[in-house]
This record gives sequence, C-alpha cells and structure tokens, in this order.
Amino acid sequence: MKFSRIFSFIGAAALTAAVLTGCGNADSTSSENTTEVTHDMNTETVYKANYDNVKAIGRTYFSDDKLYCALSGTGAEFSFTGTKCSVTVSGDSTALGGAAQADNQTRIGIYVNGERKIDDMIDDYQKTYDVFSSDQPEDVTVSIVKLSESPMSTFSIKEIAVTGTEISPTADKDVLIEFIGDSITCGYGADDPNKDSHFSTKTEDVTKAYAYKTAQNLGADYSMVSFSGYGIISGYTTGDKKISAQTVPQYYTKLGYTWSANGNFKPSDLEWDFSKRQPDLIVVNLGTNDDSYTQNDADKQAEYSAAYTEFLKTIREKNPDAKILCTLGVMGDRLFPSVQKAVDDYSAETGDKNISTMKFDVQDPADGYSADWHPSITTHDKAAEKLTAEIKSLLGL
Repeated sequence: MKFSRIFSFIGAAALTAAVLTGCGNADSTSSENTTEVTHDMNTETVYKANYDNVKAIGRTYFSDDKLYCALSGTGAEFSFTGTKCSVTVSGDSTALGGAAQADNQTRIGIYVNGERKIDDMIDDYQKTYDVFSSDQPEDVTVSIVKLSESPMSTFSIKEIAVTGTEISPTADKDVLIEFIGDSITCGYGADDPNKDSHFSTKTEDVTKAYAYKTAQNLGADYSMVSFSGYGIISGYTTGDKKISAQTVPQYYTKLGYTWSANGNFKPSDLEWDFSKRQPDLIVVNLGTNDDSYTQNDADKQAEYSAAYTEFLKTIREKNPDAKILCTLGVMGDRLFPSVQKAVDDYSAETGDKNISTMKFDVQDPADGYSADWHPSITTHDKAAEKLTAEIKSLLGL
C-alpha cells in the first residue's frame, strides 16, 4: 500500500500554554511562576526520535540521529497538540531487495489515538507517512510499532514532523511485562488463515498475538524478545539434526538479532542495558521448536530441561526482582513436563521461589489455523485470556 503526502492549508492559528517555572502551587497565577509559550499552528517543527522526545517501546537503539527498531513490537510513542504530523522512516537492505525480499521486509503500523492509520511494508530506503491532519488543533498520541520480527529485517525512525506543540514521550504504564518466545509470540501468519501458506513478514502481526493482547488486556507496557523457529537448544527441524544456531538464550542479553544489513546497526553486537527499566513480570514461552528435535527422546528432553534451567539463571541475573512465568502448550504440550522440571530444578538449586509455570491449552482445530499451522486469531484470543487471568493473580491486579 502506497501513501502520498497530505497537504492542508490552514489559516493563522496559535496555541498558548501556561508552563510552571517556579516551585509555587500549581494554581498560582503570579508572573514569576508562569511563562507563556506560544506555538504557531502553521509552523512545522522536525524532531529526532530520541529518548527526550519519544517513549521507546521495547528494546530500541538511538544512534546516528535515528531510532533503530529490530524486535517484534518495538517502536516509539509520543504526544502533542496540533494540526499535522508526519513520520519518516528508513529501511534496511531488504527494503532495496525488490521482489526477492518482499516476504522479508519490515512491516510497520502507525497509530493515531489508538487507531491504526498506516499499515505498510518498508520497500524503500526512506518513506514518509502523513499520519495526522486536522483543520483545528487536537490532542494527539502517535504510536509507531514494528509488526514483524527481527531476523529478517529492521528499520529506523528518522524524523517526526509536527505542526503544533512540542512532542513529548507518553508516560510509562504501571506494569512492564517482558515476553520471551518464538513464532507464536511474533504473530507468525496472523493475517493468513490458510494453514498451507508459509512465512512472510507481510502476514506477520505481533499485535494480533497472545502476548501483545495480554499486555493490552492489562494496560501494561511490554517488551518482546522473540524469533520464529527458535528454541532453547534447537530451532525447528524436520529431522534428527539439532539446529543449534537458532536459539534464543544466545541473544537474550543483546538488542536482538538480524541477518539483514542496516548500515552500522547490528543488534547482536549491542548489549541490552537491563538497568533502563526492570520488568515486573517475564513470560517465557519456549519449547515448541525444541520439541521438533527432542520428540519423545528422554535424553534430548533432559538436555532441553537442563539448558532451560541455565537460561533461567541468566534471566534472573539480569532481572533480580521480576516474577518469572514459564509457559508452553499452544502448539503442543509434550515438553511441558520438562519445563516444569527445569523450574523445579532451578528453584531447588537457587532457592528462588519468585517463579511459576502455566500450561496453555493446545489449539483446537475448530478454531482454525494460520500459516504453517500456527495459532488462529481465535486461539491467540483464548491464550491471552488465560494468560491475563494468571498474571492478574500473580501480580495482585
């Protein structure tokens, strides 16, 4: 879908705001406590998407005057009062790859006051989207969200142009949840209800998956660390060979992972700063791809469980106060006993009791499927409902 710029010719208008500059009472009207700031509704101001101007969503990286986004659900959010807003983004090597990379390019969604206004594939090095235009100043919140996952492609937010007041980051929500997972968390095939279809970033939408929906249900902030086909000890395999390269733990402490070139941005070389904001809860949903390797082999299942226990130690080291909830089951629950064993062994060894498990219901054929037998929207809704209830109990919400 292509978008052209929208031009609005607006008559002279201005917005005046009273800004407190002293330490007096909020209702003080003395000149020493108040400064009048006039914003011309006809003047466009261009901003960088740095952390003074926007609220980062998930693990992002600001460098070279651009905000880089790799993992599913990453992006930025800001508010302003005004009449116009446009957002300029930059693609990576997939954006210039033409038809050969069409199924790997970044898919983004841009929301205005909670409504998706832009849904597009980044198929050019630079694209500008006009996301808001009004004859009269309005209060506006803009959210830019990466709908597709990181291994295939990344993008960056280059500029935000606004006619109105200065943009400002939206406030943090009371709860932050981190989701660690695979294709189920990424929303693989969410927009393709044909089980015989295959992967494409065009049909991937993290906002339609259980994790994002759970965060929405709880009014919580989120951060996703998820890669389709990845596991604890092995990625998805159709034979006996372990796919050791496709494992989540090796990238958990990083900004992410991608094979697509994007200038100097290489998320797997960047350590994530866990001090930025500690999650209140971490949901781990890994094992579906490992199961393709372990099958019913007891030794392989034991290997998975032992590696899971070690991964939990890393998660706890980086997030000392977070509750941890280990889940599995949407696309099969054969390995859930191994998840339970991993948690039990971890707690016995470390004395850490701030951890629990929950088994998802296996998807019901009557609810349909998405591409490559992935969960349907109905299945994601049911999973989100169950997980939401569990988190409310754990956090006392």
